[in-house]
Amino acid sequence: MKVSIIIPTLNEEKTLPGLLDSIKAQDFDDYEVIVSDAHSKDKTREIAKSRGCRVVNGGLPAAGRNAGAAAANGDFLFFLDADVILPQGFIRNVYDEMQDRYIDLATCEIRPLSDYRLDRVIHRMMNLAVLLNLWLDPKAFGFCIFVTKRLFFRAGGFDETIYVAEDNDFVKRASAYRTLRYLSSAYIMVSIRRFEKEGRFAYMKKGIKMNLYRAFMGEIRNDEVVKYEFGDFDKIDNELDANILDKIEKQLLKIEENSALFIKKAKKKKHKNKKIDTKELLPKLSEYAHLVEELDAYLNPHERRIQQRRKFKEIFKPRRSAKKK
Repeated sequence: MKVSIIIPTLNEEKTLPGLLDSIKAQDFDDYEVIVSDAHSKDKTREIAKSRGCRVVNGGLPAAGRNAGAAAANGDFLFFLDADVILPQGFIRNVYDEMQDRYIDLATCEIRPLSDYRLDRVIHRMMNLAVLLNLWLDPKAFGFCIFVTKRLFFRAGGFDETIYVAEDNDFVKRASAYRTLRYLSSAYIMVSIRRFEKEGRFAYMKKGIKMNLYRAFMGEIRNDEVVKYEFGDFDKIDNELDANILDKIEKQLLKIEENSALFIKKAKKKKHKNKKIDTKELLPKLSEYAHLVEELDAYLNPHERRIQQRRKFKEIFKPRRSAKKK
């Protein structure tokens, strides 16, 4: 067996079929799928079994991944989450590149399952963070970690005493033996449901907070730093979140268009050896400043409550009669 795909689950009946369909559509046959289920109350287990997956008892993601690895027959372990989708040729590309380059530990580019340009920008930033830290502080997301079985067990698997960011801890320990590599032949499509639940920038802010804590205090072993809910993806404040995101995205598009126009003009003037008037940049800087203000307000819980109150006041505000001339 070449590849064992390991998926930790908890109540994933809505998302698991999409992943399993994308696995079935691959042009690679020498694999097995192991679903490590944390005693789901929905039809997750039934769906997995009906599609030929092996089901083992799991728990939180670290425990689920370890249980899947213990039952695996493959030489390579591909750790995925139930809410990702594999593009065509994914398994073959990952396997072939790891074999060709003698790679024991790898991750790849992530792309959002979203139409928001803002989400694509955020994911490009996340990819860049992984690339920049490859040599200094290697990290990878738990939904796209690829590792040889021998390295997995040599590194001791995932630490089940860690509350959150156990994926980063595993990659860091495994990297002490074999360097983490960023694959060039593959990318994975990931869900934005945590963005929708917590808010894009609030989620990013939480990630920054976790990284700072881990850098200075060590691994996070309780819920005092951040709250993590495995299998709970009910949306919070979705309408307000969507309204703000729509506004921010429109600003991003406007800034992008105006900036592209300025660059085009600047190149044209440079080609004709004409002086570029930097004052033309001022409107663009002003647009960026307004966008930063919007993002700051979005991140500020107090400001978000104020926006909510204003919104409700507008709804229930009595209509005033027109003033007489």
